Amino acid sequence: MKKYIYITSLFCATLLGGCDNFLTVESPDFSTDKFWRDSVDVESGLSAAYAQLDNRCGTYNFSEIKFVIETFREDIMEKGSDVNKYPEWGQIYDFTYNNENSRIKEYWMNCYNGINYTNNVLFGINKVQAGDHPMDQEKYNSVEGEALFLRAYYHMKLLLNWEKIIIRDEYLTSEEQTHKALSTREAGWEFVCSELAAASKILPLTRPSLHAGRVTSGAAYAYLGWAYLTRAYEQPENKTEYLAKAEEALEQVKGYTLEKDFLSMFNGTNKNCKESIFEIQFTGNTSDGAYHQHVMHYWVAAPVLRGWDEIRPSEMILNEYRKEGRIATTGNLDSRAYASMFFDDPYFNDGNERIYGFEYTDLFDANDEINRCFRKYMPDDMQKLKQSNTSTNVPIMRYANVLLMQAEIYNEQGYPEKAIPLINEVRRVHGDMPDMSGESYEVVKAQIEHERLMEFAVENFRFYDLRRWGKLDEALHLAGRKNFSAEKHAFLPLPLMEIQSNNKID
Repeated sequence: MKKYIYITSLFCATLLGGCDNFLTVESPDFSTDKFWRDSVDVESGLSAAYAQLDNRCGTYNFSEIKFVIETFREDIMEKGSDVNKYPEWGQIYDFTYNNENSRIKEYWMNCYNGINYTNNVLFGINKVQAGDHPMDQEKYNSVEGEALFLRAYYHMKLLLNWEKIIIRDEYLTSEEQTHKALSTREAGWEFVCSELAAASKILPLTRPSLHAGRVTSGAAYAYLGWAYLTRAYEQPENKTEYLAKAEEALEQVKGYTLEKDFLSMFNGTNKNCKESIFEIQFTGNTSDGAYHQHVMHYWVAAPVLRGWDEIRPSEMILNEYRKEGRIATTGNLDSRAYASMFFDDPYFNDGNERIYGFEYTDLFDANDEINRCFRKYMPDDMQKLKQSNTSTNVPIMRYANVLLMQAEIYNEQGYPEKAIPLINEVRRVHGDMPDMSGESYEVVKAQIEHERLMEFAVENFRFYDLRRWGKLDEALHLAGRKNFSAEKHAFLPLPLMEIQSNNKID
């Protein structure tokens, strides 16, 4: 029965709104005879493909699938007490999971649902073009580019979490097509890179505000650069080639600049800003079955701020925020620390009531077990914090990431002097910090590792960074995660459901 339920899910394509301004239809039907008629149907199909982004297919799924799988394996956090109510979440944190874990299964399935939608769109646009209401070439290129990007994105998310995946690049018309073998890891990366490269050539450079959240060529190039950077470490025999390709791709990410107000990118006050390359859209709209909201404010907040106590900042990340001391031009710590976390510091206890109208000591006791919490994804005022759901956007690719990846590439190529100005730009704009000290490969590498921690806490890059650098065991053991073994846990296990339903997998 499980086998047939899963196979059926690959055929089902419930149309959920990916962006508020996407067109909607009634009683959508993906049958080839009835559905793909014109650009309205194409927009609906594309909207469904966007709707699966990062497990955002439900109000709770975004946090309870995406963040459990991605954040819980990182050393930047410790689990809160509420996690004890959900054993399968705790298994991810404790690295005691197996291939029956529901979070692992849902993450896998949601990615493949997104892939299925993109395959439908890529089939559908050609059917529309052959029909009575074809799209103009510009529209066709845009839609094709978006579908290619999203198909690559979902495959890349799978490759970042599983050692081997199934490449699904066909419009499904029979059950037999659902039975497909795992690809080699190299073949998986080749597919992702070829899709991103193709998308980058036909996607527009910019989008009008009405189409905020829809991908551009900059997004395709940014992820292509990340893919090749990852491959450079995984295949050291090709490191020079892949670093060069990563550099070439990232140089094409144009038209973006760093946003001075770091906090504004995460509290809902500066959506789709000049730094945002790819951002998941949340508007609060729930009409027509769409889910444009989430509960991340409850996930990151401490109980004194109405939070559920799901994740707490680890001692490691707190020490990292304090590492360089009060050398910012503001006279405080690195400004990113205050935008990312509420913690015991004079900044939050200076009489300006910076924590929703309260001082730190009004809410926390520095000696208590829960004496800090993350701040990213929390809304900007108390009234919004009290709401059951919130609609802060979630940036998933920022220009700061492009700059720091470029810096890493230059350093690995033997040009630390080219990396240093990029690091300093991020430090200056986001952290109000002075230029870094030192110029050797080792110093620059250490600084990049520090900057990525300061920039991307709770943005779910840390596990992939550590694996790329070969530091998973070291970092997680230092964080007290003694069950972790890179040999066993660097990648997630193939879900049992896939093994049982796919005749091509032993």
